[in-house]
Amino acid sequence: MPRSVNVVAARRRRKKMMKHAKGYFGRKKNVWTVAKNQIEKSWLYAYRDRKNRKREFRKLWIQRINAAARQHGMSYSAFMGKLKKAGVELNRKVLADLAMNDPAAFKAIVDAVK
Repeated sequence: MPRSVNVVAARRRRKKMMKHAKGYFGRKKNVWTVAKNQIEKSWLYAYRDRKNRKREFRKLWIQRINAAARQHGMSYSAFMGKLKKAGVELNRKVLADLAMNDPAAFKAIVDAVK
């Protein structure tokens, strides 16, 4: 009896994976085993970096708030502490945006917490 293999499903599965390998360099885009390994590694990087992106943005916001607060004679930690005491519930993302795009509004916040 001849060996039965489900070529249709196997090809469909490989085709779906190879679609993800589009744009890769060299064998990574057209050799099945190499492409599969690279796709799996790419998915790991993507998963990891979705977490890292959040860290990176938080670091950026803190740097921007710190720079803007220091222009008004205050350190970042002192500014954030006084914000908490004053009961101002603005998150770092909004504060950083104000510091960059609306310095007058940021100055008003600094004056309010001083």
